[in-house]
Formats: sequence, structure tokens, C-alpha cells
Amino acid sequence: MTPDLYAASVVPIGALYALSLWFSNSAYIYLSVSFIQMLKALMPVAVYSLAVSLRTDAFRRATMLNMLCVSAGVAVAAYGEARFDARGVALQLAAVAAEATRLVLIQILLTSKGLKLNPITSLYYIAPCCLVFLAVPWYFVELPRLSAASAAGTMARPDVVVFGTNCVCAFALNLAVFLLVGKTSALTMNVAGVVKDWLLIAFSWTVIKDTVTPINLIGYGIAFLGVAYYNHAKLQGLKAKEAQRKAAATAVAKEDDAEAGARLLPPHKDGDDDGGHKN
Repeated sequence: MTPDLYAASVVPIGALYALSLWFSNSAYIYLSVSFIQMLKALMPVAVYSLAVSLRTDAFRRATMLNMLCVSAGVAVAAYGEARFDARGVALQLAAVAAEATRLVLIQILLTSKGLKLNPITSLYYIAPCCLVFLAVPWYFVELPRLSAASAAGTMARPDVVVFGTNCVCAFALNLAVFLLVGKTSALTMNVAGVVKDWLLIAFSWTVIKDTVTPINLIGYGIAFLGVAYYNHAKLQGLKAKEAQRKAAATAVAKEDDAEAGARLLPPHKDGDDDGGHKN
């Protein structure tokens, strides 16, 4: 990782990652946990649309119709949201846009330069850069509030247990993602992410007592079916590519065996054609 490569590849990704964290965490001030998870269903829509616009993925009518189905489901869920807040929705949509751009840039910048980073090495390179970018909004937004609270003597002490366990869970999550992708595939992680969204919605509904309306569930159900079909289509495409790769490898192996067998045959002699008899 040279300084030029770091500046060209890691710095833009770190900046977008910082924006994604800033916007998504700020959205929790205005929106419920369940509704934020419903809005996150737009992530495949944003990634696919951006990939098509940057020509890193081909336009397919069936996929675009699938993306419109997901968007319609999220729109229905937003229509039925009891605690709808335009500022929170704008922040969460900005977070989705930043995260989608980051994922596409990872594909463009890192793969074009031959780099393959797993979650641990990604944290090693991106986390310090992300910290620098997050220090900017912290300086202008959080620091004045902390200074005013400190001057007034009302600043609360941070809960070390809560922050410590949060950090441990975040690091364990990256380890789990690394092991999951290594043992299966990134598509399996996406499918597991859909299941995680349903669990978070159920947790928000039962434990935090967030209001989840029937229209919320119907809208997210539509979006969920769209995301599930999208993951299924991607899985079928990966299986087809793998089958083609194996078939091509098998054909090449057969050709090599045939050439090797031909080289092992004894040389052909003209005198052997008549069985040794002479006229």
C-alpha cells in the first residue's frame, strides 16, 4: 500500500464510510429502529442503479423491475410510518447513497488495482482515515455542545461499559463477517442481512416498544420479497457462472489428456500397413 495508492483508493472510501456512519447514526435521533431497517432495504436499489450508471454492471429490465418493486414496498412502509420525520428520512437516504457509492468504489478502485481486502485489513487501512473525516463534524457539531455542558457543569460522563461492549460487538461483527464470507460467499451474508433486518424489526416492536403499523409490515413485506428475489437471481447467476467455469476446465483437461495420449502412442510406419507381406 503506497501513499499514492492510499490517497487514490482508500481516502475516498474512508470519506464515504464516514459520511455513511454520520448520517445513519444521526437518523436514529428522528426515526425508529424498525423504520430505519425498512429504509435500508433500498440499499440494493442504490447499488444497482449506481453500478449501471457507472457501467460496472449491465442494465437488465427484469432487475430494474425488481428494484422498482423494492422501492414501492419501502414507499408503502414510509406511508404507514407513525413517526415519520422528513429530516430523519433525508439523513437515512443520504447514508444509503454514501454506502452504495462506497461499495461501488471498492469494486472499481480496489479491484482495478489488484487489491483484495478482507474486513480485518479493510479496518486496518480505512478506520484511521474514517476517524480523520469524522473528526470534522465532531469539531463543529459535538465539541461546542460538550464545551457548553462542561462549562455549565452538566456534562454527563460516558458509560464505559456501554461503549466498551459496543466496541467489542463491532469488532466481533467484522470477524464474523470475515469468517462467513470465507466459508460461504458474500451473497450468503446479504441473505443473512435480510434475516437480521426482520429480527431487528421484531426487537424494536417487542422490546423497545416502537410503533409498527400494519401498513409498515405490508410495505416492508413487499420490499423483502423484492430483495429476496434479487438475492435468489444473483445466486442463480453465480451458480451458472460456476457451472460454465467447471465445464470449461473439464473440456481443457480432456484436451490435455487427449494430447498426452497421442504423444504416448508408438510412431506409425508405412510398412506395417500390409501386415508384413510383400508383392
